[in-house]
Amino acid sequence: MNENKKPEFESIEELTNFFDNNDMGEYFDEMPEVHFDVDIQRRSFLVPIDKELMRKLAELAKSQHTSTGQLVNSWLEEKVAHAA
Repeated sequence: MNENKKPEFESIEELTNFFDNNDMGEYFDEMPEVHFDVDIQRRSFLVPIDKELMRKLAELAKSQHTSTGQLVNSWLEEKVAHAA
């Protein structure tokens, strides 16, 4: 077993600060085993966009306090709904 003994923490902040400055691998034997399921439902697609158009989209999204991706997706949804 590793000679390093993981200290006890009073808060999550103390724990994160500790591991920001210490190698978690040195305490691996003391870490509990964790099981969880991952169910990824979303996909991303890469679409080429003109550099100047992307700049304008980013500016518009920022002015609307949203991400560029959210803005583009909402506009595309509207366009597809009108075309259908």
